[in-house]
Amino acid sequence: MTILVYAESWDGKFKKSSFEAVDYAAKLAKQMGAETTALTISAKEDVSQLGKYGAQSVRTINNQALETFNNQSYADAIIAVANKINADTVIISNTSNGKAIAPLIAAKRKAALITNVIELPESVSPFTIVRKTFSSKAIARYQTLSDKKVISITANSFEYNEREQLATSEAFDYVPEDAVQKLTSISINKATGKIGLTEADLVVSAGRGLKGPENWTMVEELAEVLGAATACSKPVSDIGWRPHSEHVGQTGIAINPQLYIAIGISGAIQHLAGVNASKNIVVINTDPDAPFFKAADYGIVGDAFEVLPKLISAIKSYKAVI
Repeated sequence: MTILVYAESWDGKFKKSSFEAVDYAAKLAKQMGAETTALTISAKEDVSQLGKYGAQSVRTINNQALETFNNQSYADAIIAVANKINADTVIISNTSNGKAIAPLIAAKRKAALITNVIELPESVSPFTIVRKTFSSKAIARYQTLSDKKVISITANSFEYNEREQLATSEAFDYVPEDAVQKLTSISINKATGKIGLTEADLVVSAGRGLKGPENWTMVEELAEVLGAATACSKPVSDIGWRPHSEHVGQTGIAINPQLYIAIGISGAIQHLAGVNASKNIVVINTDPDAPFFKAADYGIVGDAFEVLPKLISAIKSYKAVI
């Protein structure tokens, strides 16, 4: 029995969510008495490093037609490898790309699809597992009797461990069919020089309480001293103060960092839906009745223009003595 895990890469490089997925697959394989095989597509890094996170072997696909992500071609490639190695279970990170390919794989393989998974299964016979639901406001326990499964795991939900091992690698010859290339990417605009929101353990976010884009230097400075990513509320991105790539919430990017600091954000339900999975939430707002305080682990009722400089200074002082 083999578990196949798709180790996603961006610009040919692996990110933390890929290592989480491989580690999760290895732990699941141990539960099920199976082996772990990772699949990479257009990866430019040393794939043997995936062995440090539990992969025993790696199949690599390098084809120029797959340099740019295409959900149908990528899904078919993963299916081809899964069929070749007789893998009943496929593990995928619940990234934007993962969300686009997981349903296709499940439909084409007639497999059970379980998304937003946050734990290892309670039982493998029958297969019983917990996932997030209702925009992370609740959890659901799923059970399936299907032999074939596609599981997408929520980023930042699992700790991963490095092992002293490397994986063997083998090229897998796959050429996408022209017939499935129904969607073509014309151009890609990428945010550069920033920590990706879905990968970040720490996120500093702000809303209209900052009063204008010129005041974002405080937010960026706090993020810099913490080593955090920056984010914003929907109204802020809508009026052009910050790029849409920083918009977190129900209609933006859903995140679950270890720490989320919300500055000048009221905490509307649409925003909370995208951030309430954060492990710790700190809210800074002048309004003591702001809805966000109900979801906060820690709250500061105060003016951001007074609080942030003091917070930045305190963090710098603390770092100077450790």
